[in-house]
Amino acid sequence: MNAMLPVSTRLTRTCAAVLQAGPNFLRTPAMKVDADAILFSAKSFAAAMLAYYLSLRIGLPKPFWAIVTVYIVSQTSAGASFSRGVYRFAGTFIGAIATVAIVPNFVNDPIVCSVILAGWIGLCLFFSLLDRTPRAYAFVLAGYTASLIGFPGVLDPSAIFDTASLRVQEISIGILCAVLIHRYVLPKPMTGHFTGRLSATLQDARRLAGDALTGTPEENRKDRHQLAVDLLTLQGLATHLPYDPASVTPRRGTLQLIHDRLARLLPLTAEIEDRVHFLGMGDGDTADDLTTLVGDVRAWIATTEADDGETAATRLIGRARSVQKHLGTDAATLGDSVGANLAGHLAEMIGLLHDCDRLRQSMNASWRPRKTASLHGPKRARGYVYHRDPWMAARAALGCIVGILSGCAFWIWSAWPEGGTAVSILGVCCTLFGSFDAPVPFVVKYIVGSIYGVLISLVYSFAILPQVTNFAVLVAVLAPAFLLAGSLQARLPTTFMAMGITLTIPILSGLGTNYTGDFAACLNTVIALFAAVGFGAVSMSLFQTVPVHVAINRLLHLSRRDVGRRALGGAPNEARWTSLMIDRTALLLPRLRASGKTCANVLDDTLRHLRIGYVAGQLRKTIPQTKGEAGAATGDLLSAITVYFSVRSPTTPADFIDLDQRIETLMAMMMDSSYKSRSRVFDLLIDLRFALGSGGTVKGGASGS
Repeated sequence: MNAMLPVSTRLTRTCAAVLQAGPNFLRTPAMKVDADAILFSAKSFAAAMLAYYLSLRIGLPKPFWAIVTVYIVSQTSAGASFSRGVYRFAGTFIGAIATVAIVPNFVNDPIVCSVILAGWIGLCLFFSLLDRTPRAYAFVLAGYTASLIGFPGVLDPSAIFDTASLRVQEISIGILCAVLIHRYVLPKPMTGHFTGRLSATLQDARRLAGDALTGTPEENRKDRHQLAVDLLTLQGLATHLPYDPASVTPRRGTLQLIHDRLARLLPLTAEIEDRVHFLGMGDGDTADDLTTLVGDVRAWIATTEADDGETAATRLIGRARSVQKHLGTDAATLGDSVGANLAGHLAEMIGLLHDCDRLRQSMNASWRPRKTASLHGPKRARGYVYHRDPWMAARAALGCIVGILSGCAFWIWSAWPEGGTAVSILGVCCTLFGSFDAPVPFVVKYIVGSIYGVLISLVYSFAILPQVTNFAVLVAVLAPAFLLAGSLQARLPTTFMAMGITLTIPILSGLGTNYTGDFAACLNTVIALFAAVGFGAVSMSLFQTVPVHVAINRLLHLSRRDVGRRALGGAPNEARWTSLMIDRTALLLPRLRASGKTCANVLDDTLRHLRIGYVAGQLRKTIPQTKGEAGAATGDLLSAITVYFSVRSPTTPADFIDLDQRIETLMAMMMDSSYKSRSRVFDLLIDLRFALGSGGTVKGGASGS
């Protein structure tokens, strides 16, 4: 049939189809990434050339540092570029002051001067690893600015103040140009990306809640891991929001409230999943009211939108509390008590999800919620809590110091004229890549980029730049290399390779105040560059690399230790404890993938530690209300938990037999007691029993009651 149509008709339909498919093709994720990368590259190049022009007009001796700064500061969003610029300026200023204070006073003793400079760089790396936020970049800059200025300045200490002052000026111009261009020329706000990611996270949370009622253990495990990663990603994005050019940005307090509720939701869904599985909700073994409630909650999770009213959530919470009270008061078996426990957890889960919806509404609207009493979680926001390990940070800092001092020893022993330049580059490598457990693969990418940068620089220096007669032509001839490198920098897999290109071309091409074309000086700089980066790769592989199994075992050990501390009454803030353990889960995920081992059991252990520590801390708070024999038994139980989790070797369910017997004895005491906190303690004991993995024992006890 189509063959019989006139050619003009077929051509018209083909053109229409192409025109219709064109916009859809341009909206594909791949095309969007390409468009964003090209725009980022064009803006970065414009900022670099503006910084270069201003540096030349002012008469700064090394204007290429302004170009380098632009590419280091530039980020794909306006807010991230601004914040990075602020942190870079602060770090550069502090590093310059430290260098001026160190070098002139110790230059007569090269060994002492090297030790103090290396110690300063290691100290800056230590604090950057402890911070773990984008602010850590300021510490990194304070370290490697001292390296860049200090080691070459040893040969001419009298000019160290002028060198530091000029370097701060050159870098400040680069920062200013990068911030202005990315903020005011076709800016890409962070807020839109953040709110989109937040909406996706809230959808993940609802899916997790729904799967806890119906899903398989494997589905629930994936959902929990995804939520942990989402929370870490959101926190990283939220740090840049105060610097974003958007007219309205989410309030920090609102974001912290949302985080606290999502963090609590992660272990809570595991609690609910255990109860649903234990009670056999699909087998008709539970009370009709509870079964109906679970079905209605499942339907509410699947259908409720963020802009719905509060009626459905409030009604479900009321029903859940009614079922909890009914089953708890008239509990004839332990199964009824577990059912009451499940109803209470369902009420909490509904409240948390409802809170997240309300808080997101308030974030997107001009009004703010006044009735904070209607929030179902903690009223005081804690926000994201980062895992910080001073011992591991000190280990990396010490490795950095040893590596730099090794390079200094070779420099002093060999009297290599370019040794100061090489050691300064070595210090940059040790700090810039020191935040990775295994920095060598990233250094290798940087070396590959540097090779391309050297080759391009040689072509520019001795074939193209001698023919350039004015600034406009210079911009035109530099554009192809920098636009390509900038596009690569905007893509995560090639970021470090692109940095090797953008940081090498301005320096080796001699983009100074005038053309020099000194091949010998260029060759010496290239040798120093590759010697330093190559030695840095070897040094970091020996002194700064953390084997993946060591990092995993360290996180697990700290989690176990902190469970014992919670049982003794330490770290009493539940929101802080929950967020800390979720951050450790997010840190474990990439390390477990890198290890090539099955990660399910390790991550399940981490979640179990979170649940045990959460319940143990709450039980510790109930001891003053349960005095006498029951209070003493509760204290003994928590002390036993501390003992079990104080050992370094992992515990297994078989190790918890004694704990389970203690819990069963204490539950019997609470059943016959008249304490006001009786029902609360009984609920916590059920939670503890499930968290310890004693579900089978609980089930046996229930069926036997």
